[in-house]
Amino acid sequence: MALVLVMAGVLWGIGAFMGTPRRMRWIMIAFLWVGVVVIHLTLPDNAPLRLSTGGSAAPWLLLGGFAALVLAYRAVLSRLRARADDTAAVPQDAAAPTGPFSATELDRYARHIVLRELGGTGQRRLKEARVLVIGAGGLGSPVLLYLAAAGVGTIGVIDDDSVDNSNLQRQVIHTDDRIGMPKVFSAEAAMRAQNPFVTVRPYNRRLTPDVAADLFADYDLILDGTDDSATRYLVNATAVALGKPLISGALSQWEGQIALFDPARGGPCYQCVFPQAAAPGLAPSCAEAGVIGPLPGVIGSMMALEAIKLITGAGQDLRGRMLIHDALYAEHRTIRLQSRKDCPVCAASHPVGETQDDKPAA
Repeated sequence: MALVLVMAGVLWGIGAFMGTPRRMRWIMIAFLWVGVVVIHLTLPDNAPLRLSTGGSAAPWLLLGGFAALVLAYRAVLSRLRARADDTAAVPQDAAAPTGPFSATELDRYARHIVLRELGGTGQRRLKEARVLVIGAGGLGSPVLLYLAAAGVGTIGVIDDDSVDNSNLQRQVIHTDDRIGMPKVFSAEAAMRAQNPFVTVRPYNRRLTPDVAADLFADYDLILDGTDDSATRYLVNATAVALGKPLISGALSQWEGQIALFDPARGGPCYQCVFPQAAAPGLAPSCAEAGVIGPLPGVIGSMMALEAIKLITGAGQDLRGRMLIHDALYAEHRTIRLQSRKDCPVCAASHPVGETQDDKPAA
């Protein structure tokens, strides 16, 4: 047995002299141990090699078991220390969006606070706000990043898709090394890295009628960045039923649009403007028709801006109006939207005495 220990010491010394990393030196000693155990398990009892290395496999197996226990203990201890370090690295008020601003937050949001239209009161409203974003794709990417950067206290995001290579041309919240990851978790990682002072709630599932109402009830404002009609009509109907304002964006090739639908406060709803879904083929998806990469960033940033204005009460929002951006010809235009008396979704949702116009949207 002494011979093996001497050999282990020699291996360690040679490794140290040659500058071999400690981990590699331990691996060499582990190979030596494996060789000794194999000798004892395969050679006859009276074999010279067995006699010169202790004569029995039992002490070597006990030594190996003890080493394995020590290594397992060290691994668990290292993991617990890393977890404790991660917890300590996140500011205590990062887990709870309410409460006083820390010095770091005051410095982070200083450019907001000095704005006359926001100030400390507006930043406090952002911290206390709860916003749900439907979709973590082209529009959801800038929306989520800018809401997190702005200090919106609680941000929910629901999407059942995973990051694909074809997304990365425009969905800037995702990265190449997160291909295959569910989009909501990829977005959560980016948002937490950008601002640890916000709470992110990822929902890795499709929005369906059986969960929509309960989910929306937890939030003050809904932002819709989806690209399929069925989900858009479901989002609109649920938001109207719960009296939640809805900021909706849409894209196609070089053009994007954004509107605020809020029947509870005098505006039309999505179905007032689009009574029926477009026939198949008339409203192709981005995958079918294409979309210029920066366009989702333009429209998504506008959606985040409208959300900040609505939460803080700054400026004039887009209630009852639709902003259309033509990126190909660098043109903006705004059209007025009208509520419809016969809207099956929001006709009963407008304030009492509100004059409804049954004309279609301009």
